[in-house]
Amino acid sequence: MLLILAVVLFVTVPTPWNAVVFAVLLVLGALEIGYWWRKVKDRRLQTGAEAMIGRPAQVVADCRPEGQVSLEGALWRARCADGASAGETVVVRGRDGLLLTVARMKQ
Repeated sequence: MLLILAVVLFVTVPTPWNAVVFAVLLVLGALEIGYWWRKVKDRRLQTGAEAMIGRPAQVVADCRPEGQVSLEGALWRARCADGASAGETVVVRGRDGLLLTVARMKQ
């Protein structure tokens, strides 16, 4: 983002200042890239089913033993061995195809 701003200002700012503005924004851009690289380099990428395990979900249709839950805005079929009523919050424990295995949250 700062690199684009540096190029735009390089073209629009009068001659002696365009090089100064370009150099300052170039250095700030390099510092920003370094900051974000250090911030995210040790994070593991989580995608797919493993990202859902341990996440809370809202019960939409009673799970006795099967029902439906809402997880991050998406509706999933779910199975809860203990049973859960609509409106309760459950935790995702596993997945079998498109069926989530959930458990009631400990109060």
